[in-house]
Amino acid sequence: MTVKKDENKYGDFIGLPHHVSSRHPRMPLPGRAAQFAPFAALTGYEAAIRETARLTGGKIELGEDMEQELDRTIRQIAGRPFSGCCVTVTHFVPDARKSGGAYIKTLGDVKRVDEYERMLVLKNGVKIPFGNILRIEANPEGSCGE
Repeated sequence: MTVKKDENKYGDFIGLPHHVSSRHPRMPLPGRAAQFAPFAALTGYEAAIRETARLTGGKIELGEDMEQELDRTIRQIAGRPFSGCCVTVTHFVPDARKSGGAYIKTLGDVKRVDEYERMLVLKNGVKIPFGNILRIEANPEGSCGE
């Protein structure tokens, strides 16, 4: 077998042991692997995509009958001689980052009905604007135990 000149050009050092530097210590394996880790050129891009994909719902516009029924319920709660009526309020919470929001249910004892600011104030500190309320369910037993 004849060896061509190009195939044997590394023959003089191919069998030598690997060089170990006396000045620079060998890099640990995790550090060597980190060199080949994926690079995120657009930091925050994934979070922006997730935020854009997150769905929010729209606010439901109540009909006149539902508004009157809700108003009647709020007046009944406001007219009670005792405070602490336990209610479950289904209400709209606007999203802080984008248009729309979500409907949630909040359980709590009524602290007061603020007619001036048009809000239902619960003892746990939650303030719910009348315009965001979809439904109020009163507990006839009395307090929620807060």
